[in-house]
Amino acid sequence: MSSTILTLIGKPGCHLCDDARSVVGAVVAELAANPDAPSISLEEKSILDDRALHERFVEEIPVLLIDGRVHNYWRIDPVRLRSALLEAR
Repeated sequence: MSSTILTLIGKPGCHLCDDARSVVGAVVAELAANPDAPSISLEEKSILDDRALHERFVEEIPVLLIDGRVHNYWRIDPVRLRSALLEAR
């Protein structure tokens, strides 16, 4: 089974980014204990380190991608994220 890749795009000092990181971390930890859940890897990127990300997402951070596709931005809903990850199996 291939791994589902979550990409959290934000920047340092962003309180919404910190909130999103907490929600994503909690959902990933919960699903890690579920044998029916997909394997999940999480990467973080800063709009300050990537000009293209900055131009695309500067007004929308944090942005969460699932396998390269935008899942949500600003506030991450844990129920919606959990459902999307379970459907990604």
